[in-house]
Amino acid sequence: MINKRYLYLLAGLIWGIPGVMVAIKGIRAYCNVCANDLWWLGLITATVLTSFILMFHRIVNKYCALIAAAPDNTTIWHTFPVRGWILVVCMSCLGMALKFVPFIPIEFTASFYSGLGPALVIAAIQFMKGGKLRQKS
Repeated sequence: MINKRYLYLLAGLIWGIPGVMVAIKGIRAYCNVCANDLWWLGLITATVLTSFILMFHRIVNKYCALIAAAPDNTTIWHTFPVRGWILVVCMSCLGMALKFVPFIPIEFTASFYSGLGPALVIAAIQFMKGGKLRQKS
């Protein structure tokens, strides 16, 4: 059993650690792209970042509400609904599988990962803030 206030921290870590790893991979890929491609890759990154921030914001609010409704002492499985755990597992497996695909262009890695990684980190921060805000009220 775990106090539910730690579930916000756990959710933040589950989203934040992969977010940092993905962001680092995207930034490293940016270092290897042609300078002439930077302007349009930057636009793609901004689009990916904005899209994921908007999508993750709704998910974070839903999951924070779920945690808030959980009993004070609960299990870690109350951090996310079943669909949320499936999402985490599928995204992790997809990320690991992409490592083994040899023909993914460096431009894709740079633009997509540099948008997705920071969006995951922002979601992680929102989880941790959500826990602090809900504890005060």
